[in-house]
Amino acid sequence: MRRAPAILLVVLLSMLATGCGGSSNEASDTTATAAAASCDKGSLNLVNAGQLTVGTDNPAFPPWFGGAEKAPWKVSNPYSGQGYESAVTYAVAGKLGFAKGDVKWIVVPFNTSFAPGPKKFDFDINQISATPARAKVVDFSESYYDVNQALVVVKGTPIASATSVAALKPYKFGAQLGTTSYDYIVKNIKPSKKPGVFDTNDAAVAALKNKQIDGLVVDLPTAFYVTAVQVPKGKILGQFPTVGTPEHFGMAFEKGNSLVSCVNDALTTLRTDGTLANLQAKWLQADAPVLK
Repeated sequence: MRRAPAILLVVLLSMLATGCGGSSNEASDTTATAAAASCDKGSLNLVNAGQLTVGTDNPAFPPWFGGAEKAPWKVSNPYSGQGYESAVTYAVAGKLGFAKGDVKWIVVPFNTSFAPGPKKFDFDINQISATPARAKVVDFSESYYDVNQALVVVKGTPIASATSVAALKPYKFGAQLGTTSYDYIVKNIKPSKKPGVFDTNDAAVAALKNKQIDGLVVDLPTAFYVTAVQVPKGKILGQFPTVGTPEHFGMAFEKGNSLVSCVNDALTTLRTDGTLANLQAKWLQADAPVLK
């Protein structure tokens, strides 16, 4: 019996809408307005209302982050707005309606950023390649940077004279655990020696310095930092050619978080107005020979 009033109400509302001459175009406009409103700051699906919580690993390395080290952050400070990923984050935050002071950075180890389950962050930005396997357990934004892998060696070592991917097969390589850099070694270089796998990129860099590995595979911008700061006599032998679907970095979200569509809208605007290109030119170097 309780359903009758509800049914009558639906009929009356339907008749009222018809009597007011509501058109399908008007209905579409209303739906579009509602969809747009869902990206208003107050409507965003956030871990903490009114605050954009962003995860990344610690240390926070250039060229992705910059600024003077400030505890608890090591090497760089994500709050500085310097470095490509920090700058992109604040640009996206601005498009979503957040002031710089509304952004909170938290430490999230790389390998846990794209693990399944609830997240303590709204998104994580940490040179995470958006792969189909990872996308099964987290959602990714659109690309904020298209990337190639690169090879770092030490000048004067035998591998430093190699000029092709085929010439790399006899050597031992290393990469951080869980990265697409390791995947590239296994799937595309296919060396005769088992690659070294390291929990952190720092450990992989140390292995190169100590000659435990012949070459270190990392993304190209990171390779410039490694050779400039971390490895004496370090040299970028070259960047690897793209194989299959081009690799790109995306921000990682808890699976099903509606925030991803709003971030994508922000990235589209930043790409269209030239902001992303300008930030890449400011913070990232991308010139290295391609290994054939």
